[in-house]
Amino acid sequence: MWIDALANLQKTGELGVLITILGSAGSAPRKSGSKMVVTADQCFDTIGGGQLEFLLIQKARELLLGNHSEPVLEYFPLGPRLGQCCGGSVSALLEPVTTCGFRIALFGAGHVGHALVNVLAPLDCQITWIDSRAERFPDAIPGNVQVCISDRPELEVENLQEDTFVLVVTHNHQLDFAITEATLKHDNSRWLGVIGSETKAKRFRQRLEHRGCFSSADIEQMRCPVGLNNVGGRKPAEIAISIAAEILSIHNGSRDEKNKKREGIPWQDLKKSLYSHEHEAAQ
Repeated sequence: MWIDALANLQKTGELGVLITILGSAGSAPRKSGSKMVVTADQCFDTIGGGQLEFLLIQKARELLLGNHSEPVLEYFPLGPRLGQCCGGSVSALLEPVTTCGFRIALFGAGHVGHALVNVLAPLDCQITWIDSRAERFPDAIPGNVQVCISDRPELEVENLQEDTFVLVVTHNHQLDFAITEATLKHDNSRWLGVIGSETKAKRFRQRLEHRGCFSSADIEQMRCPVGLNNVGGRKPAEIAISIAAEILSIHNGSRDEKNKKREGIPWQDLKKSLYSHEHEAAQ
């Protein structure tokens, strides 16, 4: 069912397009309100089959390939345009489904890692939680959190998607450094935060400089100590809140800039489009 597919997209972070039949005139394969979900390689449910469904699936995958985020309204006179024997017409809305607002790679399942999951999981995000110690993960894992048990957590950096927030809070300074170095080499993260003190930050920067393969600009991408200073506190929950606040300040700041522009289909245009399609169908 399409609604189960949407729930699964939310859990996995995969992108998709929700297709809804908004209206129909005359003879049409399915009634208004029929829905289906299309991903890059799968379809869930149906809006009637035939050439109409084929073209809508094709259009949905074009939106996915183009990273299109706006809804699109399509009108199909079934006889003239599609050669279907129904003879009616259909208006369909294609809505790209953004299943998560942002992605976080959380390295470390210690006390701070647990506190961070408690704070971050209720947000509109997808979390990959990485540690080598299987016993450190709780039995109950939120739906938008994927556990990754790896003997070499630093190697998991290569599997992270572009623009991921990388957060390093492991139990071992050497491991923290290995993950930090791998993240800077991979060079496609949105942000890199490393837990620690000013002394730890200084040592990490010196070691990165001695590697000889990172510029000053590269090294400055590492945010250490991570977290907003004015939040304060040393308890795991307080540290988690300060780190989450920093991540949200970056994510929501860029989102607010984007939202200054008009998005979606203006109501006036939608009304005009639907009216013209109904008028054509009546003729």
